[in-house]
Amino acid sequence: MVQYEFFLASALEKVLPHRRPAPMAPGTELSCWKGQKCAVQLVFTAQNGAPNMPVQQYRVEVLGAPGNVQLRQVELMHANLACYENSDGDYISKLPGLFPDLLTEAEEALVLPLPRQYRSLWLTFHIPADVAPGSYNVTVRAVPCCHKPQPNGTLFHDPNAEGQIFELPLTLKIGKAVLPPQQLLHTEWFHTDCLANYYRVEVFSEEYWRITENFIAAAAEHGINMLLTPVFTPPLDTPVGSERPTVQLVDITAENGRYRFDFSKLHRWVALCQKYGITHLEMPHLFTQWGAVATPKIMAHTASGLKRIFGWDVSAGSPEYRAFLLQLLPALQAELEKLGYDNGHVYYHISDEPSPEHQQAFLTALKQTEGILDECHVFDALTNFDFFQKGLVGIPVVANDHIQPFFDAKVPDLWVYYCCVQGDKVPNRFFAMESRRNRIMGVLMYLYNTAGFLHWGFNFYNAKFSIHTVDPFRCADGDCGYPAGDPFLVYPGPGGLPLSSIRAEVQDDALLDLRALRLLESLTGRDYVRDLIYKTASMESITFTDYPRNDGFLLTLRELVASEIENRL
Repeated sequence: MVQYEFFLASALEKVLPHRRPAPMAPGTELSCWKGQKCAVQLVFTAQNGAPNMPVQQYRVEVLGAPGNVQLRQVELMHANLACYENSDGDYISKLPGLFPDLLTEAEEALVLPLPRQYRSLWLTFHIPADVAPGSYNVTVRAVPCCHKPQPNGTLFHDPNAEGQIFELPLTLKIGKAVLPPQQLLHTEWFHTDCLANYYRVEVFSEEYWRITENFIAAAAEHGINMLLTPVFTPPLDTPVGSERPTVQLVDITAENGRYRFDFSKLHRWVALCQKYGITHLEMPHLFTQWGAVATPKIMAHTASGLKRIFGWDVSAGSPEYRAFLLQLLPALQAELEKLGYDNGHVYYHISDEPSPEHQQAFLTALKQTEGILDECHVFDALTNFDFFQKGLVGIPVVANDHIQPFFDAKVPDLWVYYCCVQGDKVPNRFFAMESRRNRIMGVLMYLYNTAGFLHWGFNFYNAKFSIHTVDPFRCADGDCGYPAGDPFLVYPGPGGLPLSSIRAEVQDDALLDLRALRLLESLTGRDYVRDLIYKTASMESITFTDYPRNDGFLLTLRELVASEIENRL
């Protein structure tokens, strides 16, 4: 006889087929906030049946929850490259394999426990903004339903099928507090050429705009409030001499060293950003990546037709490019201000991740922008503290494995980022990492009082260096260019609709942690909150390389912070 098991587990558990996750205690209390969301997982398996014995299908119901409950199946995704060789030992596995990541809508809320392996359903509770505070007793029920083949080949689901009914209690605690808006500026590079390539639509066609809107909406849902805006095609992840598809929003006409600009497409882009609450815009890099040696790809209408007027073949110090910037950037700034994004809400880049050997080239690039960006926010990804000390980068966006010297020097407006190479000791969100290593970022960004967080891949569906496109459902590592999970946070679903991942959902929880900690600080003071964090962790200090390595810390801290907030209201 087949024995079935259903139980609830934390959203921090990665449910692997061969590993039994830690069950939540029956009736566990989970604190949530008005207008926000919280999640648990329903874990299920079938055991002890004969090899040819059929398994029972179950229907899942959620009773007593305030607001809507979204049920999604956690799908196993393949990783060819789990991590780089210099990574630490805090990984689920460093070998190729299957890891839980993709979330797909659970059809009719039906699940089929598989013999001798664990799977899970992701239950997201969307708490209404106007819900009454209090404790809500929720029951998650798994009800057997027979599936009998019909003459036409379909299955008939019998709700009166015999078998054990599983009822799993959970208490949602909704407080009086309303979390403050997210202060953290958050950008994840948005690659519209990848959308056009994957869905096989023409750039700037109506279908392109529809899909782009869907992904902008998803970005906003995941706490992204600054969007990379391709006024010209971003010079990112392209080898010397190659280029990515043109997604330039500004139509340019070039004639005898003078330029005219048509911002019609930019208007449409900005309208979408404003529709979904994107408060800040990020301009593409004004010079090429990893060295600032050349100009980005820029297309213009000329007397001989549409042609590329700048690119890898034009040096960063080109006088013609300086003349172009002197005309483009003031016109762009004036247009953005008319559209509602003044200089305080627009950020510019010079070049990505400059190193000491790029100092002279970077200085040349900076000289090209003299007098144009003086009143603007200019920021760039950086690892070298000496580079910053020389005044070459106004606002440093520092890799989390190099941030300590910047923090110790009390650098103002400090940003943090991680990418493929941040896999040793520091937090990240690779497939092969436990989810706690993703969520701890909220606590760390609070302790370091960071102004912003940047990641390079919201939806990068290319191989490394954009050599060719990939199917993200089959290749999550840029064709073995990056650790799996690094290139994208959401998947391109059917109909141009993005599909979320457990990494995206856990990162959302990290942002909620940050907001809750800042609310508690407003009620108690920063020292009180910092001491509460250290006491909960049983640590005297916490850094980006030395932080709690257990789920219990994050789960306990969430409950303590919620309780402290309620006690002070």
